[in-house]
Amino acid sequence: MSLSFSFNSQYEVKQYVVILSWQFDSHVKESRNYTVTERILKATNLTAGTVYEVAVWAHATIGDSPTALSHHQTAGAQPERPFLKTRALNQTAVDCSWTVNNTLAQLYGVFYATSFLDLYRSPRQVSTTSLSLTVTVDSDEQYLFLVRAVSPFLGPPSEYSVVKMIPNERLPPRNLHRVRVDKTQATLKWQPPYDAPNSPLTYAIHVRDVIRKEEWDYKLTTRNNTVEYQLKGLEPGGRYSVSVRLRNMSKEAGFTLSTVPLQAPEALKILTEKDHVFLLWKSLAVREKGFNESRGYEVHVYDSVTNQTSYLGNTTETYFRISSLLLGHNYTFSVQARCLLNSQLCGDPALLLYNQLSAGARGEGHTGDVAAVVVPVLFLLLLGVCGGLVALYLRHRRLQNNFTAFANSHYNSRLGSAIFSSGDELGDDDEDAPMISGFSDDVPMVIA
Repeated sequence: MSLSFSFNSQYEVKQYVVILSWQFDSHVKESRNYTVTERILKATNLTAGTVYEVAVWAHATIGDSPTALSHHQTAGAQPERPFLKTRALNQTAVDCSWTVNNTLAQLYGVFYATSFLDLYRSPRQVSTTSLSLTVTVDSDEQYLFLVRAVSPFLGPPSEYSVVKMIPNERLPPRNLHRVRVDKTQATLKWQPPYDAPNSPLTYAIHVRDVIRKEEWDYKLTTRNNTVEYQLKGLEPGGRYSVSVRLRNMSKEAGFTLSTVPLQAPEALKILTEKDHVFLLWKSLAVREKGFNESRGYEVHVYDSVTNQTSYLGNTTETYFRISSLLLGHNYTFSVQARCLLNSQLCGDPALLLYNQLSAGARGEGHTGDVAAVVVPVLFLLLLGVCGGLVALYLRHRRLQNNFTAFANSHYNSRLGSAIFSSGDELGDDDEDAPMISGFSDDVPMVIA
């Protein structure tokens, strides 16, 4: 908006004072002051489609002139207000986010104060180019927030938002997480809302069984900077919602955990008979102390030809009889702890593939086939090892006897002498035959 002024007076005009006023609603009137030494004012950063009241007076050497009032409206359509949302993150941080219908603004200003008077007269301001901002404030205070476009035009402010900062005693625990989860217990870990508490803090732990719709509450008092708590009495394969809060009025921190299901039955085997098969397995009570045999097991089968899974039944024994199997079909049997509460609490299944190749069908889990091959092979290996040991023993005895006979015939232990002759002179009594004799026992000699 460009404004020009004139003032007819014999007195010298030092400056013109211009006040630009406007209203975005019926409650708050805003204004901007200008001091002009020339007779022209170019007002910028105004809002489109807004009526402005212009008040001008001249400041002369003898005083101020009367005020001239006029109204002018800028062209275009006035932008809509932003929609502001605020929430306290902790004791000193407030998350502010807003939405706008137009994106012409390049810079937004977040204004806040502890009272309405300060909010409109001397608010604190933080600027940003995005549509969200985290503002750091003082703790234990109540703040009023509003946001508006500040460049390249001054937009209408949003509705104010009230934020009550969270006191120390109402903060939720920090870093709540699970450390270890077993079948019937879980270890939780968290930190207090603020470091180094001056006195012991009392925590309320609330556990809700999502499947059985049951709830429990526990209490823990400690001043540790890292808190561990063990939940016991949980159910294998269950789902639980856990929340931890400080005192009665605190905000809570929570998460959902699932316990480890029961293990699959071990040693699942299949035994084929003439017109039926038997599934055999070890009892879960051997490994799972909390497993009651009265719960039993349930058996399913998957037919790869028809691509269907069928429920065969349940049993409290560790075997199950199956008949009416079709020739040429491949079956996958599964055995698991019986499911409870509409199949929500189940154990892990043990799987076994069964190939029915002919009328005399065989199962891959049949231990008789394996034994028929492994036992003869092991027996043959054992016979081979024993035969080898006997041959080595006999050879050793033969060599030992030959050496003893040779030593007795060529060495006189009484005289301490040995006689060796060539092969050509064996049996001759010629005294000139070569001889080695008379060496002592303490001077060893090796004859090759």
